[in-house]
Amino acid sequence: MDRVLPADTELIDRLLALPELERPSLSPDGNWLAWSWSGLGATVEVWIAPTDGSVPPRRLARNADDLHVEDWWPDSRALLLSGTEDGAERVRLYRQELAGGALVLLTEPAPEFYIHGGRVTADGLSLVYAANFDITTGQPIEPAWIYRHDLEGNRRTLLAKPKRPHHDTPLPSPNGRQVLYARIDRGPGARQLWLVDLDGRNDRALLDLGQETKLFAHWSPDGKGLAILAEDARTSLVGYYDLVANRMRWLIDDGVRGIEQVSWPRRSPEILVTETKDGRSQTSLLDPATGRERPFRRAPGTWLPLGPVPDRTGAQTAWVVRFYDARTPLRVLRLVGQGETTDLTPLPPGQGIPPDLLAAPEDFRWRSVDGLDIHGWLYRAAQPSKGLIVWVHGGPTWHLEARYDLELQFFVGAGFDVFAPNYRGSTGYGPDFREAIKKQGWGGLEQEDIRSGIETLIAQGLAQPGRVGIAGISYGGYSSWWAITHFPTAVVAAAAPICGMTDLVVDYETTRPDLRSYSEEMMGGAPKGMPERYRERSPIHFVKDIRGRLLIVQGLQDPNVTPENLNAVRKALDAAGIPYEVLAFADEGHGIAKPANRARLNRRLAAFFEEALRG
Repeated sequence: MDRVLPADTELIDRLLALPELERPSLSPDGNWLAWSWSGLGATVEVWIAPTDGSVPPRRLARNADDLHVEDWWPDSRALLLSGTEDGAERVRLYRQELAGGALVLLTEPAPEFYIHGGRVTADGLSLVYAANFDITTGQPIEPAWIYRHDLEGNRRTLLAKPKRPHHDTPLPSPNGRQVLYARIDRGPGARQLWLVDLDGRNDRALLDLGQETKLFAHWSPDGKGLAILAEDARTSLVGYYDLVANRMRWLIDDGVRGIEQVSWPRRSPEILVTETKDGRSQTSLLDPATGRERPFRRAPGTWLPLGPVPDRTGAQTAWVVRFYDARTPLRVLRLVGQGETTDLTPLPPGQGIPPDLLAAPEDFRWRSVDGLDIHGWLYRAAQPSKGLIVWVHGGPTWHLEARYDLELQFFVGAGFDVFAPNYRGSTGYGPDFREAIKKQGWGGLEQEDIRSGIETLIAQGLAQPGRVGIAGISYGGYSSWWAITHFPTAVVAAAAPICGMTDLVVDYETTRPDLRSYSEEMMGGAPKGMPERYRERSPIHFVKDIRGRLLIVQGLQDPNVTPENLNAVRKALDAAGIPYEVLAFADEGHGIAKPANRARLNRRLAAFFEEALRG
């Protein structure tokens, strides 16, 4: 049985029992909100509520799969849901009527390929998605091709055949004539936009800005244009592509702003532009005709609009928004004007936690070894600390913001200080910062950003030598491996990598085919072309240097960072005579998600770090 050594047992229990809201989605008519809740049952469930707040939420769908909302049928009477089991990521698509009833399976019950996305066409008769599947042979392939799936007769029609593996969600147009999708024909560092007719004809490149630019797009509500986000190492561009005039017009050109996303909800005359600055996100409204930009809402916390919805009086604009801060889990609210709010997703009775019981993060800034300014978050325990845990985010193209996070709050509740660095390569700090990780590739200066942050904390008396542990999921797991194999125990005394890469060649060869291009982009090429770089950046080759405590965590169904990473490193550790512990989950994939497993993991981590960091 896993030993538990928390500082605040009641708070720990309440944290682990708190459900988490995922992927909220508005119906086409604006009258319904759907979302997934994890933590209420054994699997992830879909719930719905009217956007006028007139009745409480109700559970709509659950089965053995973890279920998420992909899209709505145009009449707003049914949802398209994706389901996966035990984290294996092989998606099944379902139809679920809003009126209730059983889920209707639309795709294979046990697919051997990966489906990306899933959107309903304007007539409601077909689905559009990408799948690494060859319709002529019936076999999985490397690239994901674009398909139209006609529901009557259950027939697939091949629309387009991208040559390079890529993770993309194709988007049918609101007018039902075309499908927008992306390719990476120039290589993994660039992304081009393509259009194909819904009948599979006239497949053509729409927009290509060169070798180093990634393009993302969202349809305008009338289907006559696209909101475009262009990213490269120097700038972020936002513009409007007029499909009738076949003309691009740029509206924002900024090399500093950390623009993360553009979207264009139904019934909105303006484009939503979401950016992050110093780990805090905000949205502005952009007029595509004039380029005029105005803030959506400036108030404490983070307010991210999903879209406008019908208002009971019609006197003011009503929006459905996502709201959160570091001590408030994600909620979806109805916002009228700039003040009145209604919580559309209230937690079941007894599930909430008063914010004053949770920790608020402090901004922490330091300079890395090359002088680059780095930002992160410091959470402090209420009582004398049992040590410092460094929690490294995954990606690495991601960031930790001022947002409720179960693991961070759990560790603080268990009596630890927590440090969450946003190292170079993180989003939210401008294009230069995001792209800086590519100059050396994984295992380069971004790891020195983490090390220098820990050393700064020690120098300022906010952490003690020999009493620092590190953990994280995915790339955070890789960084944990890097730290325990490269940093002295005075800097990192214990590590708990979760689903982290150990041998970058093994990882490249065994991961999902659509994810290999990301490794190539980050590392500057594939292992075949640069074997030495892949070797020197793989922690497996440095396990003999481990002097601290090690707990390895792995989901055995993980198709992203596969269990082959665990198998390979265990052989290396055994050969070097290095002691370690393993916590493996047979029913988990990339990350530990099931409520019971997540509770077991976090309790085990608390016990592991308390014992390892006693000093």
